[in-house]
Amino acid sequence: MNAPKGKYAWTATVGEKGQIVIPKQARDLFGIRPGDTLLLLGDQDRGIAIPPKGAFAEILEAAFQDKGSSGK
Repeated sequence: MNAPKGKYAWTATVGEKGQIVIPKQARDLFGIRPGDTLLLLGDQDRGIAIPPKGAFAEILEAAFQDKGSSGK
């Protein structure tokens, strides 16, 4: 089966300490380097997502965006 352009799938094994190793191809593709901090998002029904590196600021902005609330 050929994946659609820009779509990828990898596997990772969870070690005894709960650590996973991100495959080299994925690290290279997304520019993940030793010492980087990654954000993990979890949804009990949909699973775990790791947004692109640097997306943390965008996610915080969306989460705390003023949507015309009463200013609380």
